[in-house]
Amino acid sequence: MTDTHEPAGREQLAALQLTRLRATLRHAYDNVPFYRRSFDAAGVRPEDCRGLGDLARFPFTTKADLRAQYPWGMFAVDRSRVRRLHASSGTTGVPTVVGYTEADLGVWADLVARSLRAAGVRPDDTVHVAYGYGLFTGGLGAHHGAERLGCTVIPASGGMTGRQVRLIHDLRPDVLMATPSYALTLLDEFERQGIDPRTTSLRVGVLGAEPWTEGMRREIEERFALDAVDIYGLSEVMGPGVAQECVETKDGPHIWEDHFYPEIVDPVTGEVLPDGAHGELVFTSLTKEAMPVIRYRTRDLTRLLPGTARPVRRMERITGRCDDMIILRGVNLFPSQVEEIVLRTPGVAPHFQLRLTREGRLDRLTVRAEARPEATPGQREAAATDLARQVKEGIGVSVAVELVAPRTLERSAGKLRRVVDERR
Repeated sequence: MTDTHEPAGREQLAALQLTRLRATLRHAYDNVPFYRRSFDAAGVRPEDCRGLGDLARFPFTTKADLRAQYPWGMFAVDRSRVRRLHASSGTTGVPTVVGYTEADLGVWADLVARSLRAAGVRPDDTVHVAYGYGLFTGGLGAHHGAERLGCTVIPASGGMTGRQVRLIHDLRPDVLMATPSYALTLLDEFERQGIDPRTTSLRVGVLGAEPWTEGMRREIEERFALDAVDIYGLSEVMGPGVAQECVETKDGPHIWEDHFYPEIVDPVTGEVLPDGAHGELVFTSLTKEAMPVIRYRTRDLTRLLPGTARPVRRMERITGRCDDMIILRGVNLFPSQVEEIVLRTPGVAPHFQLRLTREGRLDRLTVRAEARPEATPGQREAAATDLARQVKEGIGVSVAVELVAPRTLERSAGKLRRVVDERR
């Protein structure tokens, strides 16, 4: 196993960050024409970064920029040095392509291994990876990090949920790596097969790739009898392993700041906000060779807080995304707000979707949620009324509620599509 050590303290970390940041800015400027044009247009050069605060003078990078440079325009090394490509597709149909040198892949495996240790995983554990393999970074990123730590890996990937339940039951893994929504899907399948999920060998759930709430954590922990912790990452910055929640505190993912420099900015103005303020998370990579990213706007909404279990800063659980916010009749709401209400409403299962439609000139939001199997018709009707009331009182907007039969809504082996916009 290679080195997965963490920074010893803030002073040592800041010196390391500045050294690596200056080298990254120079690497990007010298080898990526996009960054050379971007820096020149903003009137800054790599040597203008004399302290960490100077990074705010440099321009942002957005997903639109990555798509505009498709497929090779953001790479800073010759293609002969690229050992792997991943890609994520979007609504435009143009994917964002990311690449890794051999050294990048080693750092990635190290950081996922570091993340797993913080999650409570240990060498010789068996890890069931239910993230999708292929162009999505989740499966292979988790896989190689678990192997780097010294674990046995079950590369289950996504889908074929019935078979996954059988594998977990028979092979007795210690760790589940999956999206939170797929963990719930697995729980439902265990119960459908008549197997009590609390009797499995699973001890830790390392869950990520989509926002999830404390209520969902409690649901997964209680039904599986394990510790559920959040792993954070995104393909454009590296993949899973950018930040990890520690099992002993469960108070938000600690960011591996020796490899990724975080900022929080105002989503509208781009102004850098102080630690503790809510805003959009921005990352600058500090050690990537193939595809460095400078001030990448993640669209994730959170805030930076002091470290607890580790000296590095941690991020509060993602409350939503700038591009997931729904403005309904002048009220801003996020799927996570509705999720919290769904999870605390008796008779309602943790599977729901938000359906946006338009009637005349008015937008209409329907919360489609599944009833729990044991709920009677009368309890389902009362639950629908209660859910609509709580949304009105808690968020301040009137919605329609449609409570459907169990296992009606589409299940997902990957990221769940929470919002269905039918207004266009």
